[in-house]
Amino acid sequence: METFLQQLINGISQGSAYALIALGYTMVYGVLRLINFAHSDVYMFGAFMGFYLANSRWLKSLGESATTAVIVLLASMALSALLGILIERFAYRPSRGDSRLVLAFWLGIVGAAAGQLMGASVASVAIGAAAGIAIGLVLERLGVRPAKENSRLALLIIAIGVSLFLENGGQQVFGADPKFFPQIIQTKLLDVGPLKIDSQKLIVLFVAIVLMVLLNVIVNYTKTGKAMRAVSFNLDAAKLMGINTDRIIAFTFALGSALAAAGGILVSLLYPKIDPLMGVMPGLKAFVAAVLGGIGNITGAMLGGLILGMAEVMAVGYGESTYRDAIAFIILVLILLLKPTGIMGKGIAEKV
Repeated sequence: METFLQQLINGISQGSAYALIALGYTMVYGVLRLINFAHSDVYMFGAFMGFYLANSRWLKSLGESATTAVIVLLASMALSALLGILIERFAYRPSRGDSRLVLAFWLGIVGAAAGQLMGASVASVAIGAAAGIAIGLVLERLGVRPAKENSRLALLIIAIGVSLFLENGGQQVFGADPKFFPQIIQTKLLDVGPLKIDSQKLIVLFVAIVLMVLLNVIVNYTKTGKAMRAVSFNLDAAKLMGINTDRIIAFTFALGSALAAAGGILVSLLYPKIDPLMGVMPGLKAFVAAVLGGIGNITGAMLGGLILGMAEVMAVGYGESTYRDAIAFIILVLILLLKPTGIMGKGIAEKV
């Protein structure tokens, strides 16, 4: 019984981190009917932002404290939210017709990469980026703009492309070698009856619950949340009602990205080793959690994350650790065979 309770606590803690990442998948799918495969790399970005912030001179002077942890968490969430807005603005929004500055943005990145290859200095990177932006602005002025393509397949390919860009860009910027996340808050081993609980697991669970409650408040009890639900229900009707759908979609990306960053920080507290490819497997598992709960359903994503985390930990505790990663995909196959809409999902009739 003691072993079961210990594994249950571990599973809930792990599952709450999966739930935070799954929420980003399910919210974006809800408003755009798009699987944002770049979301797992935003999780990685958030962990690295936390790493660099925690190792900054000012925060190091604060030592291991709750203040340090809160600053690292909130700052990483804000930076990742900004990244989510950029991804939506320059990767997904052009498919809906708004292509302003898109060529300048991407050619600026290409120019920066070319500058790094040629000189590997700050000056060469800056010159390359400036040249790329200038070329993009000139092309836009001449009327050269990306074609509007609102097909599901095109958006899916864009999502995969952005994911690969972030992974390889992360290796260039952060380095391919793994890094170890610093201990930003003191950890203790708590004796709760016969159980020994790591305080880090309780912190992860507490923060995850607080963030999920805040998300529910935003979605269900605010004007912006009402607009999000309207866009999710019918994008065209929401436009006719006067809702700025582009702003709501950008806010959804920002909110989902912030939650992914929080998941990255919390997982890094439990497993301190981070690298630019760290989001691949957790991202796939979070996607499974979103499908399990019912893709597009926020409560379902939370439930799916908890179920997946507990199933994974129980499999390791009572079976073979080599099956840990396989559990998620076995669950995915079963849910698609037995109930494709997920636990809390509902079938949607489409006109043909």
